[in-house]
Amino acid sequence: MASASSTGSSLCSERLLGKVAVVTGGANGIGASIVRSFLRHGAKVCVADIEDDAGHRLVESLSFDHIFYCHCNVAVEEDVKRAVDAAVAKYGTVDIMVNNAGITGPFGADIRNVDISMFEQVFDVNVKGVFSGMKHAARVMIPKKKGAIISTCSVAGVMGGVGPHAYTGSKHAVVGLTKSAACELGQHGIRVNCVAPYGVVTGLSLSIVPHKKGTDEEKLAVAALRHDMAEKANLKGVELTANDVANAVVFLASDEANYISGVNLMVDGGFSAVYNSFRNLAQIE
Repeated sequence: MASASSTGSSLCSERLLGKVAVVTGGANGIGASIVRSFLRHGAKVCVADIEDDAGHRLVESLSFDHIFYCHCNVAVEEDVKRAVDAAVAKYGTVDIMVNNAGITGPFGADIRNVDISMFEQVFDVNVKGVFSGMKHAARVMIPKKKGAIISTCSVAGVMGGVGPHAYTGSKHAVVGLTKSAACELGQHGIRVNCVAPYGVVTGLSLSIVPHKKGTDEEKLAVAALRHDMAEKANLKGVELTANDVANAVVFLASDEANYISGVNLMVDGGFSAVYNSFRNLAQIE
């Protein structure tokens, strides 16, 4: 009889076996966790990112044959097209498109002082980048009459007050694009969904805390951010990690989610379902 670990590995390897995926923003953080999970589940992966050094390091660090890196600035449609075409050229098709690349913009800015160019930059990456990913994935998937497109949203995509204005607006737009694309592409057998995580301690979220990389100051910043996230979380005793988000993406990309489309899957421990300020005021436990 196979051991529990070997059985798990066997089952794991079949969930995305043979499928081809493009993951934008795949070099670091949540994106890198998605890449690793996809590979463990048998997928072939194109890591598309603007951070070339990190992307190449990730590919070189993984003991899988079916992975390669492609430079891609999702704010430039031609880059997204090139990444999709590179996956098709190498593996023959694209079955899964993960629009994960995103930026936050500066936190704590008074709306009167927001630089409109920064606002536009956030929308170029978080909205135009997602749309371009959907567009060029659809170009490959429609003739096959199948495929899965998953975008990374956020709790800021369903509520206000948890991120900068541009970030919040852009993530609300991701939900809208997901529903709109699901409506059209469902006619071609293509499923379109997004995942909306609560705060995950990654390089992106850590960027809001002043620190120097590779120092004790960074360790303190990570600890402080984790404490702050846990304190404000609704679900206690569990820390949300990038792997948790990756697991949700794997599910939506797999045949297990065969009839799920147009959904924004909350990976937030109920944070967006609870009015935390009122609960604390009422001392509800």
